Amino acid sequence: MCTYISNSTAVSGAGRGASGWFRIDRATVGFDHPTFSSSNHALLLDFAARSPDLSARVAVELDLESGRALLRALAETIHEAEASSVA
Repeated sequence: MCTYISNSTAVSGAGRGASGWFRIDRATVGFDHPTFSSSNHALLLDFAARSPDLSARVAVELDLESGRALLRALAETIHEAEASSVA
């Protein structure tokens, strides 16, 4: 069963694909049938540039536990960055 769960946000950063580095300005997080992963459903992370060039995209498929671990690591790293004198 398809869930059609999807949320997008504007971001500012860069991604690396087969052709090298490119700017990204959009991140989409979904939960649905994966393209490559062997699980029935997966967290689908898509980082892309608003561009007709479909190669300006990085896609990741994770199981839910990996998504939770990534969320914890992101929160911890952001907290440490904000506490440093660099951020």
